[in-house]
Amino acid sequence: MRILLIILLATCLGSLTQAKAQYYDDPKEHQCLKCHSNTSYSFHNELMDREEKRMMNPYYVLDTVAMRTGVHQVFDCTDCHSYEYSTYPHQANLKLEPLATCLDCHGGDETFASYQFERIDEEVQKSVHFDAYGESFNCSKCHDQHTYRPIARTAENVKEIVDYSNKMCLTCHANMQRYEMVAGREKPELVQVHRWLPNQQLHFENVRCIECHTDVTDSLMVSHNIRPKTQAVRNCIECHSGNSKLKASLYKYENLQKRSEGVLGNIISNDSYVIGTHQVPFLQWLSVVILICVLGGVLVHVIFRILKK
Repeated sequence: MRILLIILLATCLGSLTQAKAQYYDDPKEHQCLKCHSNTSYSFHNELMDREEKRMMNPYYVLDTVAMRTGVHQVFDCTDCHSYEYSTYPHQANLKLEPLATCLDCHGGDETFASYQFERIDEEVQKSVHFDAYGESFNCSKCHDQHTYRPIARTAENVKEIVDYSNKMCLTCHANMQRYEMVAGREKPELVQVHRWLPNQQLHFENVRCIECHTDVTDSLMVSHNIRPKTQAVRNCIECHSGNSKLKASLYKYENLQKRSEGVLGNIISNDSYVIGTHQVPFLQWLSVVILICVLGGVLVHVIFRILKK
């Protein structure tokens, strides 16, 4: 068993290394990653005429494995960034260039009409983030263009959607430095702010932040109108009822429709969050054991009846 585990671990590490190495196959497309995928970089200091090695700013170190699975994996870095970045040292004024937004590429493009980027932009402009920070709060504040994946459309289970979405929120709301950089004030303590919420851990693990902090929009895959905290949902019945708002948000995805076919369908198929209740893994297993014992007892009884006759 130990040997099998070692082989499996070696295989996984080899796959990750291979995926990272593949990003260097095209020298034209991935020259930037020779520096920006490592914690340190080397260059020739022409002024001193010597080779030097320095530490890379951790904010500029990219995860090439995650990039390989992102929707923009085929792009060249200079498709979005200035071509002048192709030389080093980079010019200081390049840092001031505005970052491209989703609409710069996808706006008005019929190929991506189903994603409704224009509608999403309208919703963002109504959100509490835009009210506070204006144009400086763009798509990239939440969606990293390097590694973004449309999890809501492709995930096979609710847990994966919840985990991916909440990590996006927590990138700022659970990070002191990032929150202060954007908000200009100390971050709120999430546990303290949500002290009114019963079973906090279960809620944080099984529903997205946006279920309570956005409006339900039937015509959009994900609502982007983040409401002020004073308008957040605090009425348990809105989710814990037969006509739960979750049916129009978390459970509305096409590949998860079976989870929205009434309360009974949720109880049978959903292992993360059940409308009206929450399943306890121990009780689930106990109920299965009891069912097997009952069926076994019935079977034994039938066999003895047959033998007795």
